[in-house]
Amino acid sequence: MEAVKRDVVAALVRRDDGRFMVCRRPEYKARGGLFEFPGGKVEEGETRSQALIRECREELAVTVRPLGVYMELDHVYPDISIHLVLMDCVIAEGEPRLLEHSELRWILPEEVDGLEFCPADADILKKIKEDAGI
Repeated sequence: MEAVKRDVVAALVRRDDGRFMVCRRPEYKARGGLFEFPGGKVEEGETRSQALIRECREELAVTVRPLGVYMELDHVYPDISIHLVLMDCVIAEGEPRLLEHSELRWILPEEVDGLEFCPADADILKKIKEDAGI
């Protein structure tokens, strides 16, 4: 049986000190307990930016402003095949609150290896580290 294919968007939100936001997936979800970038599935009729704004409101109670695509990739999990678009974003309004995730952290690129991330994020994390000279 072929895995379901979905368009997924995620936010790369960075602070001036070089830290970026990652969130831990709730245990009851697929890939529960792993860290990821906040975001989710693009629903029918939504643009990627609209989906990312909606997902960040639902998950973190913030309004993000997408600035552009940081990286795109395809990844196949046993249960789903995704086309992931990570977008550079700024928080335009609000302070992040945990509405869905079990944890939120602001980490430096050199802290990436100390956390367990969703497999789809491996190439993204590699690029973030390379961009930081690590």
